[in-house]
Formats: sequence, C-alpha cells, structure tokens
Amino acid sequence: MAFTQSDLDALDAARKQGARRVRFQDREFEFDSVDDYLKLRNLILNDIAQQSGPQQVRQVRIYTTNGWGQ
Repeated sequence: MAFTQSDLDALDAARKQGARRVRFQDREFEFDSVDDYLKLRNLILNDIAQQSGPQQVRQVRIYTTNGWGQ
C-alpha cells in the first residue's frame, strides 16, 4: 500500500478533529496516544519520500587553519 500526500492531509485533519481511528484505502489504523499518531505520520512521510526517488546529496567541506605547526 502506497501512501499519498492526501492520506497525510487526511490524517492531520482527523487528528485535529480528535479522531482516534482513520481509514486509508483498505487499511484501518487506530492510535491510542500522540506517540502512535506520530509513528503513523512518520511512516506515511517515509513512504511518500521513497516514492519520490533518491534525493540529491550535497557535500560541503570546510577547511580551517588554527595557526599551529604550519
């Protein structure tokens, strides 16, 4: 099951309304605490990120001199 941005928006809207159970496509999730909600939210965010493909990584190198032994 692949999650979408609309699933994430629906989860956030349900949480704002105080719902403790949400349904996405063929699966139903119930959260008893804020921690359960955050775990589900992170699961959806990770799934969306994986669908978008690999992200470009930027590497930054910093060189300094401290004046010792040069």
